[in-house]
Amino acid sequence: MSNNSGTNIAQELKFYLFELKQSERLWHIPVLASLCVGIPLFVGYYFGRLDYSILASTGGLVILYLPSTSLANRMLTLLVCSFGFVISFAVGISFSFNPIMSSVVLGLYTLFVHWVAKYFAMKPPGNFFFVMLACIASASPFDLASIPTRIGLIAMGTIFSCVLAFFYSLLMIKKHRSGSALLYIKKNAFTNLVESAVVGMFIGGSFLIGHLLELENPYWVPISCLAVMQGVNTRHIWQRSLHRILGTFVGLGLTWLLISQNLTALGICVSILVLQFIIEMLVVRHYGLAVVFITPMTIFLAEASSAMTADPNALVYSRFQDILVGSLIGAVGGWVLYHQKLRYNAVRQLRKTRVAILRRQPNRSV
Repeated sequence: MSNNSGTNIAQELKFYLFELKQSERLWHIPVLASLCVGIPLFVGYYFGRLDYSILASTGGLVILYLPSTSLANRMLTLLVCSFGFVISFAVGISFSFNPIMSSVVLGLYTLFVHWVAKYFAMKPPGNFFFVMLACIASASPFDLASIPTRIGLIAMGTIFSCVLAFFYSLLMIKKHRSGSALLYIKKNAFTNLVESAVVGMFIGGSFLIGHLLELENPYWVPISCLAVMQGVNTRHIWQRSLHRILGTFVGLGLTWLLISQNLTALGICVSILVLQFIIEMLVVRHYGLAVVFITPMTIFLAEASSAMTADPNALVYSRFQDILVGSLIGAVGGWVLYHQKLRYNAVRQLRKTRVAILRRQPNRSV
């Protein structure tokens, strides 16, 4: 019995850690994503404003929400997501003046974004990049005078991606049949609200924990927490947590190797471009392998200026600590999120509350 159990565990670990999934994703989608992220970087490098181009490149990640549908639906989806990117960054940066206030607002905003993403049954990456932008902005130094400029740079990145997506869609939509729409309305109000509240609580709480631990960049904690909680069930949550931690460990080794080469600003730009292409090729096939390359790319995007001068050992140690804490919190959050008894009791209590409120109102039927 124990031998069979050990064999099954070994087989599952082998499958989860090494098996590559089949994917019908077209190869030029990673190319398009790399261009949307990379071109703003090279423009910023040319004009000597890498800090500006990093923000624009982050906005360019909206291209990952491009659906395989009609031209009108593609552009409408990207425009709505672009607006969401701008709002996410604006909300985060507007409350970054106070860690407690910022954590509360981040948690509430995550609740709202998760609810919307679930209500419309958004396909992956779902709510991830909206919340990621809010996390990064929430940890940014508060400078009222520079807020409009920084929000504008995010908007410029999204606009550039929309332009590239439009011409790409014109070229490809005739060659490949359009798939189904990205957004489907999915109504399950009480369950959706409970899930959103749990996700919001853990994201806001993990951000506050990052501040309380006095981490240099506390936004890594909620981002890692959210990445783990993206799983579709408890088993998937723990799988992603394992992938996240192991992939991060290997990815930080790659980061250390790259930083040790004393990369110039141009080297950082080229590295981000190449890493983005590799990530988009791998993420639909094996999350753990993708994390190996996600780790250095996100570090370069978030800390491009300091990455060129930082001590590789100190940087790698700090990021691993941040991501480990976030992944462990995310694993606990995933357990709470998909615990059937807790979910059932919460949904039932919400229904009771709604009935009680309706009964108190005259001329209203339950």
